[in-house]
Amino acid sequence: MDLTAVAKPCSFGDKGTSDVVFSLRNSEGRPEWFYSHSSVLVSKSRFFADRLSNPGSGSCIEIHCSDSTYDHHVNLLRLLYLPTDSLLDSLDSVQSALAVLQLAIAFRCEDVTNCCIQYLEAVPWEDKEEEQIVKEVSELGPVAMPILARIQPVDLSATKNVFISAVRFATSIGGSCPPFGDELKTSAQEQVEFMLGGDEDTPLVTADDEVKSVVKSGLPQVCSLFENELSSFLLVPDITAEIAETRILQCLSDVEWMCNILPKMDLMKDFVCSWGGMSRKILEIVEDKKLDNAMWVLKVKLIEVTGKVLEAVGYGNVILPAPFRVQLLKTWLPYIRKIKPLLDAKADEDTDFPYKMDEDLCQSIEGAIVLLVLALPSNDQADILTDWMKTEQLKYPDLSEAFEVWCYRTKSAKRRLMEGLDRVGNTTISL
Repeated sequence: MDLTAVAKPCSFGDKGTSDVVFSLRNSEGRPEWFYSHSSVLVSKSRFFADRLSNPGSGSCIEIHCSDSTYDHHVNLLRLLYLPTDSLLDSLDSVQSALAVLQLAIAFRCEDVTNCCIQYLEAVPWEDKEEEQIVKEVSELGPVAMPILARIQPVDLSATKNVFISAVRFATSIGGSCPPFGDELKTSAQEQVEFMLGGDEDTPLVTADDEVKSVVKSGLPQVCSLFENELSSFLLVPDITAEIAETRILQCLSDVEWMCNILPKMDLMKDFVCSWGGMSRKILEIVEDKKLDNAMWVLKVKLIEVTGKVLEAVGYGNVILPAPFRVQLLKTWLPYIRKIKPLLDAKADEDTDFPYKMDEDLCQSIEGAIVLLVLALPSNDQADILTDWMKTEQLKYPDLSEAFEVWCYRTKSAKRRLMEGLDRVGNTTISL
């Protein structure tokens, strides 16, 4: 076959000018003939150039393919006939381009390979397509790696810059949010949590001093905004109360978000201190007569956030002085004791009443309170247990375990004291 002849204009499937015939056989052995031209094949495919340069190759090339790749083989042959600047426009789907790319690499068709790579690198992918691309492109070697540029690991500096910007937006640091800011802020908060990683996830960001500083600077702003919105609610006319309530709940949601992310950066102590500092003012407002039968969702949310604070302190994850722990208990214990039966009563009256303290929340709060009480100095334990037994609401939280331990410890302490006095007396007599 003369491969040095001057190439003449030709088209795929033109039998009259064809000097090479392809036989495509599927998995069932069914053949189909396609008329082609050596001048095109040699210039567009190094595989076919090598094949046709062999004197004994003949003018028939047989290719075996599966049913699933049959059409893609035909498509590749058609693409070889297109001008290079028209190849990109001929690609119309991720699936087709990916399949053709695999064949183009196998047959060493450089122009088609480059166009498929350029196409796949630029177009959007569906989730399922992305999984397929990652799997199949990874097997194609370095030539196809540009396709995966969008999912390559980002350097730590760039990741940290994105994270810091997201935190600032999520906490509204540096200015008010633009239109639709609430939706964007919620999205930023979700992504910050994701970047910090869960129990088994690898965190994308390391909580270094700069990251912690940015997050810590957002905490007082978030807490202050919630406190201010709540304080102004009592002055709001009834006609605008619903709007004000929505703002308060959004601000409390931001506070709760901070409560969720700070433990991941070893900053829960900052949140506990902030929450403890504003607890009295929060309860003064929430227990105002104006809210006696209103804003139940707010009251439950406050209990949920407080529960996380009590757990952090009660289980020793946050270490704080005894006076702080005593104050935290004496501030929230009466409110929890009061609100639980009120919520239960509302639920009994209306089975559709949605604002309840579920069993898990109740158990976690009760367990944390018992641990908190038992870690206090004996006299403070006695004060809290005395107050508990004077109330009508002994059932929740149930401090009977703490009471039993306190009794045992008190008796043991008295016995140790008497034994110590006896030893001192015996020593005096022997002298």
